[in-house]
Amino acid sequence: MSHHITEAKELFYSYPDGHRAVNGISFCIHHGESVGIIGANGAGKSTLLMLLNGILTPFQGDVIIGEVKLNKSTLNMIRQRLGMVFQDPDDQLFMTTVYDDVAFGPRNLKIDEPQVERRVLSALEQVGIAHLKDRAPFHLSAGEKRAAAIATVLSMSPDILFLDEPTSSLDPKSRRRLMNILKGFEHTKIITSHDLDMVLELCSRVIVLKNGQVIADGPAKDILTNKKMMEEAGLEVPLSLQKCPVCGKTKPDADFR
Repeated sequence: MSHHITEAKELFYSYPDGHRAVNGISFCIHHGESVGIIGANGAGKSTLLMLLNGILTPFQGDVIIGEVKLNKSTLNMIRQRLGMVFQDPDDQLFMTTVYDDVAFGPRNLKIDEPQVERRVLSALEQVGIAHLKDRAPFHLSAGEKRAAAIATVLSMSPDILFLDEPTSSLDPKSRRRLMNILKGFEHTKIITSHDLDMVLELCSRVIVLKNGQVIADGPAKDILTNKKMMEEAGLEVPLSLQKCPVCGKTKPDADFR
């Protein structure tokens, strides 16, 4: 799995009701890139992430992770290098304590318990909730749950981190803490989000989806300041780049086209 490249080749996927959520998507993401995948509701963002993780199987096309094609025979091996943080952290937290949730993945790999403990404590320290290790997940705040969900992934030492709407439902302080955590993750990050200011700050590259297709792929600042293209995708430029409602001035480094 050299270089941990993530590649989509002509992916197609339709749901049982006939809705085609992904319609011929192709791209290649290299090791260490931080990529934002954006689009209006229904553009195909979450479906695409599930295809890249093997949760869904494309009707046509291939997902390739580090030169290995994702299929039934390679799924378990590839998933050891991937980490997926779902939009709802309750989908990932199901044990009686935060510690056991974070330990679940390493234990499934049959890692010895002293190493499991080291992984768990390290992951909890990274997200700043080591003091919550003995708490029940359902007693945590939204921000604490999000941090715990990320810790469950970090304990697996992934090379590629997928996040679906990571700042959803977070207050400003929790959002900033999460963004600082993600800045500290040195490997590949692939993030879907409607929080375009977060995407602008964290991602060097942006892929824009519309009706299950890629309509733009390039440097984040070039994409996110292209007002015409963003409107075509059903989006707006990030709030931090829009005109101030008080003085009417645009941020000096904004370059709208």
